[in-house]
Amino acid sequence: MFHDRARIHVKAGDGGSGVVSFRREAHVPKGGPDGGDGGRGGDVALICDASLRDLSSFRRGAHFKAKRGGHGQGQNKHGATPDPLEVRVPPGTTVEDPEAGDRWDLLERGQRAVVARGGAGGRGNRHFATATRQTPRFAERGLPGEERALELRLRLLADAGLVGLPNAGKSSLLARLTRAQPKVAGYPFTTVEPLLGTLEADDRQLVLADIPGLIEGASAGAGLGHEFLAHVERCRLLVHVLDLAPLDGSDPLENHATVEAELREHGQGLAALPRILCLSKADLVTPERAMGARADWSERLEGAPVVVTSAATGSGLAELRQAIFERVPADEPVAAAAATPATHRVYRPGAGDAFRVERTGERAFRVAGERVERLIARHDVENDEALRYVEERLRALGVIKALEAAGFGPGDDVEIAGILFELDPGAPFR
Repeated sequence: MFHDRARIHVKAGDGGSGVVSFRREAHVPKGGPDGGDGGRGGDVALICDASLRDLSSFRRGAHFKAKRGGHGQGQNKHGATPDPLEVRVPPGTTVEDPEAGDRWDLLERGQRAVVARGGAGGRGNRHFATATRQTPRFAERGLPGEERALELRLRLLADAGLVGLPNAGKSSLLARLTRAQPKVAGYPFTTVEPLLGTLEADDRQLVLADIPGLIEGASAGAGLGHEFLAHVERCRLLVHVLDLAPLDGSDPLENHATVEAELREHGQGLAALPRILCLSKADLVTPERAMGARADWSERLEGAPVVVTSAATGSGLAELRQAIFERVPADEPVAAAAATPATHRVYRPGAGDAFRVERTGERAFRVAGERVERLIARHDVENDEALRYVEERLRALGVIKALEAAGFGPGDDVEIAGILFELDPGAPFR
């Protein structure tokens, strides 16, 4: 089975904690603090691997967790930072985080995107030594790594795509033009998944995709329309394969209009892609009828290339191959068809520094903000020294002043990061 969608859960490693340690060495009295820092947690990165065909590997495991950072040690020894956890995906994979709005496009071999960053390591007690606090007995905890639920969607990277109704002869053409070996049968919907083949001429290679047959309503989700049409979005050329003699007796003109309408309704620029009209199965009609149809379609399409082919006899295949090479630019790689950068993230300078004060009751307040909550998460609030340091930082950040401006008074409760404090503006936390 061909899998072009997957949902995975990634968790970056937590940061290691700093350590409380003091230098203890013979003949070195009062050596001072020497607690090392914790290591940063491992990142989770997606790597574009050209050897992968689809997203089927994620059926066996959809949870990926990187290693945590090592804890600090005495004698100023820092904890280790583990290598990133690399998750490999096929070229053409789009990764989205619906909650955060982040998106990554992995198009070229070796392209790399960090989708979850490891938590920062905590600082050891040596960082908190000052002239008035020469023996700090507290250190920082490591921060948790990022955690995300990601949606993966594969859209094939092909230079040209074969589109048309079911049983139009697309798979037969792919088999004759390339070394691909698709299943070919005389009934509709034989092709149930997109297939790729390689066209070769001189020093050039093009990737040709056989897109499973489209039906009326495909753009609205009928059948597997959305999934199939998505694989056409990155093509630079469409070869519309039209059966000259449909077995069901349908009108080729109406069949052509049906497929073009679905491409147009799907959007994503498909209507603007250059076209080649390939009139297939010419061996089933007389040469006069085939040439007449070619003349009629050339006039109707006003100059767009029209080629008459037969996969059974091989007639017209050389002309079709040449037309494809002529209309796909030689100096533009496949991945250039998608102008989306490999990594797209919104950066708002200073957004994490802001905080807000909310009144939650008659004598109760809540302080919320990334930087303030991170400060609480880094320290053991059961440690008196750590608590005094936290108060110093809150005063420096302007939190206590903002509380007083909101009507805060001595003895009122303050909640920060889920922890309840009693705060006296003129005294430390207790």
